[in-house]
Amino acid sequence: MVFSSLLFLFYFLPAVLLVYFLTPHKYRNSVLLVFSLFFYAWGEPLYILLMLFAIGADFAFGRCIHANLSRGSRIGAKKVLILSVILNLSLLGFFKYADFLIEALNLLPGISLPLPGLPLPIGISFYTFQALSYLIDLYRGEVELQDSIVDFAAYVSLFPQLIAGPIVRMSDVSAELKQRRESAALFASGVRRFVTGLGKKVLLANNIGAVWELISGQNPRELSVLSAWIGLLAFTFQIYFDFSGYSDMAIGLGRMFGFHFMENFNYPYTALSVTDFWRRWHISLSTWFREYVYIPLGGNRCGRIKQLRNLMTVWLLTGIWHGASWNFVVWGLYFGILLTVEKLFLLRLLDKAPKIIRRAYTMLTVMAGWAVFAFDSLGSGLSYLRALTGGFGQAFTDSSGIYLLYTNAILILLLTAASSTLPMRLYRSVKQRLSSAPALLGAAETIPLLLIFICSVAYLVDASYNPFLYFRF
Repeated sequence: MVFSSLLFLFYFLPAVLLVYFLTPHKYRNSVLLVFSLFFYAWGEPLYILLMLFAIGADFAFGRCIHANLSRGSRIGAKKVLILSVILNLSLLGFFKYADFLIEALNLLPGISLPLPGLPLPIGISFYTFQALSYLIDLYRGEVELQDSIVDFAAYVSLFPQLIAGPIVRMSDVSAELKQRRESAALFASGVRRFVTGLGKKVLLANNIGAVWELISGQNPRELSVLSAWIGLLAFTFQIYFDFSGYSDMAIGLGRMFGFHFMENFNYPYTALSVTDFWRRWHISLSTWFREYVYIPLGGNRCGRIKQLRNLMTVWLLTGIWHGASWNFVVWGLYFGILLTVEKLFLLRLLDKAPKIIRRAYTMLTVMAGWAVFAFDSLGSGLSYLRALTGGFGQAFTDSSGIYLLYTNAILILLLTAASSTLPMRLYRSVKQRLSSAPALLGAAETIPLLLIFICSVAYLVDASYNPFLYFRF
């Protein structure tokens, strides 16, 4: 079940909201837990057992860590923490990376192992990282023990961010798990954010995604350079509006139930460097790796060589986190190298360059990364990169490329504007001008959202193309 579906919008969400707000406060986490498990079981009826096992094991690990710390045995607590990390990463590794590792082993002479062929449990990368953040923070003394398994299970399985984040740390929501205030204002804010995300996902990402699907399905040797670039631009917009739209919906749903999730995107395509881009893209994942990998390795406090080693380690792991394929490994190392070069000298040069040069450099390097990221194999990604440069001897343009350009020009311009700060600046300007007329301001806020919702539903009624890119992670 996905948020951008009629089933979720008109059956699941109304049902959970009705039951939730009719239930006394002390039982509301139980309501969220039951509906979250149902939500997950709808798409993964068997793998819900895996999630329940992980929840039970991590809850027990947490109690053991706390018990050891209470007795003053930090060594004992550390041993339990290490065991919990091994178990969680082993589960993640087995279900997500078993085929990839066996394929790598099969490249060795004399080895021919069968592939398990296990389907990937949806959201396992996200809920594993959430559980680990709780256990590590508990060991560090940064969060209190969760003594209610219902509250802990609700935290791990919370359906608004279960499938694709943002990755929520226990320290961010522990107080709200125990006692939170739902309000009409917060609920209305959540609805606005949810509908905005729905529009980004359904009306923008899906439409430009259809262009990418058309182009990426062709042999790259037969694409003109113009068609290849239109395709890469289409994927660049699709992955942003697809993932940021889903994050907006998750944040909005969280607000409806009284939670405040961290922002996950901050206009990344306005970045002035690759370093700046990764401060703005998938912020919760970058924060997780910084807090639990980069800083524990020494961060930037242990000399330049080790700092660069730590940076490359984080980006190798970031690539691997995204998927079990060599293209993700190369993608992670690519950005690790770019960030290293920027840290060594390039940022100082960029600071002196005009903004238009800095933005062009950032977008070109990010898009080159997306060309590798977009495919399931490294070979396909490299072939597409070659097509972008005319490496197969193809023409710069052809009738197909020109047709794609003029039929999608308005959509591309709209997406360019929507990925900038322009919509927010216009909204703030209108809000300021109408601040003395609450009725007009309410209409100005409500009518566009209502139109977005109606258009999104109309699209979903008739559309067969409604993918979600981050399901595979």
